[in-house]
Amino acid sequence: MSQLFAFISRHRSFIFFVFLQVVCFRLLVGSNTSWGVLYFNTSNWYVASVLGFANTVKEYVGMREVNRQLAEENVRLNQELTRLLQERPVQAPAGYIPDSTFASRYEYTLAKVIDIQTNMANNYLTIDKGSLDGIAPGMGVISATGVVGKVLHCSPRMSVVTSILHSRFMVSTELPGSGEIGTVVWNGKNVDEVKLLDISRFKKVEVGDTAYTSGYNQVFPPGVIVGFVKKVESPSSEASYNIDLRLSTDFRTLGYVYVIKNHMLPDLERLKENADRQP
Repeated sequence: MSQLFAFISRHRSFIFFVFLQVVCFRLLVGSNTSWGVLYFNTSNWYVASVLGFANTVKEYVGMREVNRQLAEENVRLNQELTRLLQERPVQAPAGYIPDSTFASRYEYTLAKVIDIQTNMANNYLTIDKGSLDGIAPGMGVISATGVVGKVLHCSPRMSVVTSILHSRFMVSTELPGSGEIGTVVWNGKNVDEVKLLDISRFKKVEVGDTAYTSGYNQVFPPGVIVGFVKKVESPSSEASYNIDLRLSTDFRTLGYVYVIKNHMLPDLERLKENADRQP
């Protein structure tokens, strides 16, 4: 307390000067209408600016929670959409009734990307869900915008995913406009592009066509976007187009993904093993 009194004593002239300035300013604003209006408008502008900045900061901080909630909602919507597509196949003949268990065989698990590669010849990403969350090698991984990859290794709490940006990753892909099914592989160069192989050049394919996962995938549901036709070349010496797809997923900003479990995959694998044992 003695230090406070000593400080006031040393600077009493300056403190008294500031006090007089404040009093004079209050008298000026109170007795002069134009100055009062100017003061009121200026103070409101500064207060509004501070409040606006505070709200912006609050909204930015809250975006993480909003993104998480939206990602969780997408899990439910993806599951419902997949079930409806399986129950009502677009090209199914009249009278076809799919098994209800088969139609609801896919289960989605939300995961956050904690590490990702995009500049290697063979790229991977790491997610924050592992075997304790029901994740297993071989499961498909998608984002809200399209195909991402396939689970390679799992620890109890994390998993490594082979990205679609990998030289050995392939996915069966369909162009609904032409009815053709081919295979997508990465060209190893552009993080935004892949190659679509084995599409007959005698079918109509146009720039801008959308490519989806086909019904012949074991790990991906049919109808998941892979990308959009960016370039089509038709070599006269070959039976297939040379097609470049622009990926629908931007791997440089990838935040959340959905791991897909096919509940009927073990049955399918057992059937194939039994068929291979037959003479």
